[in-house]
Amino acid sequence: MKGNREMVYDCTSSSFDGIIAMMSPEDSWVSKWQRVSTFKPGVYAVSVTGRLPQGIVRELKSRGVVYKSRDTAIKT
Repeated sequence: MKGNREMVYDCTSSSFDGIIAMMSPEDSWVSKWQRVSTFKPGVYAVSVTGRLPQGIVRELKSRGVVYKSRDTAIKT
């Protein structure tokens, strides 16, 4: 996404609840509880409002990335 403002707008949301800040995700009980222990160190939203565009979801899938929506507006 670096240098691509449109991609940043498509893949981020300013509407979220809660944050998780992780320095050592593999050692964090919170990251295990939220199922993000394999993520890179950083700051993550617990839940968001909004969905990724279908084209981006397809691109992730083609790269072998499993996308799990954290959109709280959707009942799964």
